[in-house]
Amino acid sequence: MRHDAVTQDKPTQDKPTQDNPVSEANHEAVTDPDGLTRMAEEARVAQRILATSSGAVRVQLLEAIAEVLEADRAKILTANRLDLDGARNLTTAQRDRLTLDESRVGAMVDSVRAISRQRDVVGEVVEGWVLANGLRVRRIRVPLGVVGVIYENRPNVTSDASALALYAGNAILLRGSSQARHSNQAIVAAIRQALAEIGLPVQLVGLAAETSREGAVAFMRLGTAMDVLIPRGGPELIATVRAQATVPTIIDGDGNCHVYVDEGADLAMAVTIIENAKMQRPGVCNAMETLLIHASVAESLLGRLDTALAPVELRGDARTLQACRRAVAATEDDYAREFLDLILAVRVVDSLDEAIDHIRKYSSGHSEAIITSNLAHAQRFEREVDAASVLVNASTRFVDGGQLGMGAEIGISTQKLHARGPMGITQLTTTKIVIEGEGQIRH
Repeated sequence: MRHDAVTQDKPTQDKPTQDNPVSEANHEAVTDPDGLTRMAEEARVAQRILATSSGAVRVQLLEAIAEVLEADRAKILTANRLDLDGARNLTTAQRDRLTLDESRVGAMVDSVRAISRQRDVVGEVVEGWVLANGLRVRRIRVPLGVVGVIYENRPNVTSDASALALYAGNAILLRGSSQARHSNQAIVAAIRQALAEIGLPVQLVGLAAETSREGAVAFMRLGTAMDVLIPRGGPELIATVRAQATVPTIIDGDGNCHVYVDEGADLAMAVTIIENAKMQRPGVCNAMETLLIHASVAESLLGRLDTALAPVELRGDARTLQACRRAVAATEDDYAREFLDLILAVRVVDSLDEAIDHIRKYSSGHSEAIITSNLAHAQRFEREVDAASVLVNASTRFVDGGQLGMGAEIGISTQKLHARGPMGITQLTTTKIVIEGEGQIRH
């Protein structure tokens, strides 16, 4: 499998990580900014090698990664069991995100292969034109460079993010949580083995050694050593990144996702979508957290949902409590929360306008859905709701790079620059202008 056009550098050794991304240290760790800087510098050198490789080589690399992950399945699951055995005080959602099993490792392998089947966008001419003076101008897609990802618990992010970054021609620096340290180390070891087999420098994928709070801040302050930082985690991590980062960031924010059931909606469809959006996997960012119901269908729909959402705690306004005896009163905070649990905020509204106003007030800008049979209402919802993803008659759970045909995602951006929504290969590139002439000068 060796690709002879590139050279293999000596692997660096990853040390065990010890703490959550932004939690206080509970051990005697020493922050190592020099080590982080050196890792980033090595990644920069390695990235220049990858940037000159062909798309065929990068496809070969991803296939090698998939093969090694598959071959190392038992090692990865053993490492994950160590993480689960050592985890303390995790919520149900956190434990779910940390857990790997045969199926989830298989899904990691499938994601890497799905990414390899994506169109190679590196070197793509986005647009081109010729000026009156004869200059030929092209805007060409190029890698971002060195991409950093800081994340909590989810070991599948390690393989997804690495495969996406590498296929887009980038090096990647990873910083996971202590809870997933054995899993992350096993996955990175597999990826580095694949890099070595292909003949690419293993420094293309770096795993930060220390995960104390001080180490997290040092990672965020790598400055020009890193081209972009993508945080994936809870409010504390995001707040710390906003306050401390000296690296440009793309925020993977909270998912306070709404589903609005419109007047005259197909209630059988609504029940199916709502059940899927809330219960299929409640501990993820694209799960529904608030249900808005038009008053004309509230009693009928809540009656059906009483059974369909039996495991879910319903927190509603006064009209919800009238229509559903088991619901409890919602607070203002409930409508602004990302529960990541079997809890659902419910509100009865009198119009599409009232539903849109509620979403504008409480939305985190992630994913918003309408269930309706009224085309004009669907079009208004699409036009007026300001979110990274808007859905009509479909579950919010589809807002996922893999589900949307992108192979996988490195995160779901809730901001507007430089990317928005699920981020795949294209979002891990930027562009440069190339100008060709025959001696033209400016007058």
